[in-house]
Amino acid sequence: MVNPRSSSSYRLRRSRFVVPPTIYRLALILLAFSVFLFLVSQRQIPVFDRGPSLPQKSSELEERLWDSASGYGYRPCVKPTHKYAAPQNQKHYLTVRSNGGLNQMRTGICDMVAVARLMNATLVIPQLDKRSFWQDTSTFSDIFDESHFIKALENDVHIVSELPKEMESAPRARKHFTSWSSASYYEGMSQMWKDYEVIHVPKSDSRLANNDLPVDIQRLRCRAMYYALRFSNPIESLGKKLVERLKSHGPYIALHLRYEKDMLAFTGCTYGLTDIEAGELKILRENTNHWKMKGINSTEQRLGGFCPLTPKEVGVFLHSMGYPSSTWIYIAAGDIYGGETYLSDLRSQFPNLVSKESLATVEELKEFAKHATQTAAIDYIVSIESDVFIPSYTGNMARAVEGHRRFLGHRKTINPDRKGLVKLFDMLEKGELKEDTKFSSRVIDMHKHRQGAPRKRYGSLPGSKGRDRFRTEESFYENPFPECICPADHH
Repeated sequence: MVNPRSSSSYRLRRSRFVVPPTIYRLALILLAFSVFLFLVSQRQIPVFDRGPSLPQKSSELEERLWDSASGYGYRPCVKPTHKYAAPQNQKHYLTVRSNGGLNQMRTGICDMVAVARLMNATLVIPQLDKRSFWQDTSTFSDIFDESHFIKALENDVHIVSELPKEMESAPRARKHFTSWSSASYYEGMSQMWKDYEVIHVPKSDSRLANNDLPVDIQRLRCRAMYYALRFSNPIESLGKKLVERLKSHGPYIALHLRYEKDMLAFTGCTYGLTDIEAGELKILRENTNHWKMKGINSTEQRLGGFCPLTPKEVGVFLHSMGYPSSTWIYIAAGDIYGGETYLSDLRSQFPNLVSKESLATVEELKEFAKHATQTAAIDYIVSIESDVFIPSYTGNMARAVEGHRRFLGHRKTINPDRKGLVKLFDMLEKGELKEDTKFSSRVIDMHKHRQGAPRKRYGSLPGSKGRDRFRTEESFYENPFPECICPADHH
């Protein structure tokens, strides 16, 4: 016979271990809802930087964006060798007209210092180009500290402010020296002193070879460029003030934005411009006699990487490299073609976009008005002292700044791979890529080895022949390594 109490007790024990279906379903619903809330909350975490594979620690990110690795263990070395003798008093004079814009003139002047040394001549302070695109009437002393230039090079070359009056009627020659010439070429030209006491050089740019010159001549070029050819006091003073104002906000980028009318016309680059603007640039190119190329295919130019990046493209590039929108950017350039119409794309991504016109007062800029070469010198100073320098296109300014920054300890200089970037930009425009972390990863990887690390100067391009091969060599002033840059333990 079954005991009723035993049966009841058994049912009670079972009820303690079996969960009713209603409670079980409720538990599952609560679990699912919790998972849903977690996922939603994760999606709502703000993402402030679209950069890919960026270090998680802010210190590591700062280092990647701004650091130059303390010069990589290299230092300037410009001391002459023990064979270098002091200059002798010379009665032969070299007069020069330096052609081009600011940095074309600067490199030309330094070449002429070396040429005067090779030819054992006294150098007369060069006359500056007043017929270039900018039509600048500035004299040597308006831009450079003339007395410092003469004093700094007194152990290298005799330099005088002007040709002595007694030499005005002396036998003289006008000589176009061959471009990219060797030391032996100029030693041979010294034979001209037998017939002439004054030689006038109408063009100073690219008169010396980039390579295969005596180390003492190369180091003289560096002493002339980086120590002797100092800007005039008013230019130096304002340049330093602008650097201080920028530094007060933290690290800054100097952007050499070559989106200027003359450069776009010269290169024939019209991507993103209106038909009217493209026509205007074409007329300028056709009417400029010394620009040899007249009919240019703008599309081919851009795909080949021969066009300056547009302001919009620069914005995408900087953002993809990981620079935050709060970054201060100084535009080192003349008037941007189209003005704010095209700058607005860059400014929308980087609001702290400034120039000398917005950073300096009207009063501070007054004395430099209508002197584009002098204002270019201000841009040069701000660019040299920047935490990062980025040129949107190669040119005399970009090459000179990069070489100077290498000389000063390989300060970070990022050279955009224009040909590679254009392909990515076009894929963005077609919708084949998105401006996301994968896109940024590709841009960062593309520029790992384009940030100014130490390397020897490039030689001529493969296949180049004759004297044309010199034209394809990397400029000495773009990279004075190894003659003027040595390991820290080098003596």
